[in-house]
Amino acid sequence: MTQLVLSIRDLTVEIPTRHGILRPVDGVSYDIAPGEILGVVGESGAGKSMAGNAVIGLLSPPARIAKGEIHVNGTRIDQLKGDGIRRLRGKEIGMVFQDPLTSLNPLLRIGDQLTETILAHLDVSRSEAERRAVAALDEVGIPGARDRINSYPHEFSGGMRQRVVIALALCAEPSLIIADEPTTALDVSVQAQIIALLKSLCRERGTAVMLITHDMGVIAEAADRVAVMYAGKLAELGPVRDVLTTPRHPYTDGLMGSTPLASRGQKRLHQIPGAMPRLDALPSGCAFHPRCPYAQDKCSADPGPTLADGNGAACWFPLPHDAKVA
Repeated sequence: MTQLVLSIRDLTVEIPTRHGILRPVDGVSYDIAPGEILGVVGESGAGKSMAGNAVIGLLSPPARIAKGEIHVNGTRIDQLKGDGIRRLRGKEIGMVFQDPLTSLNPLLRIGDQLTETILAHLDVSRSEAERRAVAALDEVGIPGARDRINSYPHEFSGGMRQRVVIALALCAEPSLIIADEPTTALDVSVQAQIIALLKSLCRERGTAVMLITHDMGVIAEAADRVAVMYAGKLAELGPVRDVLTTPRHPYTDGLMGSTPLASRGQKRLHQIPGAMPRLDALPSGCAFHPRCPYAQDKCSADPGPTLADGNGAACWFPLPHDAKVA
């Protein structure tokens, strides 16, 4: 059996406040295999980015991992601190952020940033690091990579900067990439190019990707499996085709019904009533039940987690497999 690149079990992130303890991530479990893209989707505040930050060790205090385990290539990493987690970043886990300018130093040439990253994580000479930097830019589709290696970040377009960030994330040959809304700030044509790039890198390198997004179109185009989050918990998990065409959880059904494709021919897009609850005012049981058209008395009790290693919906009354998207 192939070893999993990422395995998360019962991950809980807590933030102590004067009003009590908030849990932006609460009991989340999922896996990512080599060469697989797992899409993590949900509304703003669902906890998807917080889960990614917990994996790479970028939680801002007072946020902390309170429970659960995170394994990368079979090694537990959630207890690593300081130099331990810093050595892991870049070497084992790469990160692609929404705004590429937050990942690039505006005062340094692109080549210097790539070269220093390679030297920090790989045992190679400077000349070999410089060669690999050019090859990384060429691999992500930067035209004239050997000439552009001496350019500054502001000399690239938004789409080209995002390609540079992907090259920066990949140059130390990590086995896992966490891509947090990597296409949100880009126009549609460039989005498609970035998605195609991520997919090709997964196929060719066997790199695993956690793709965090709120865009169901990006999930449908890029992901192999999808994890749907709501109010810090995993609502549904399964193969992307199954989850998007025959969702089991009413929240997933509502998300899919809100897309232009599902609402074709109607004057208004379908809308899930209400709003996601605040973390300090979560309802009992299933957090979605006050907005759910199928809610019953039993929904005020916790339905339990979804299965990390198979299809599942955290719902007392999951929709049938042949249900139509709302």
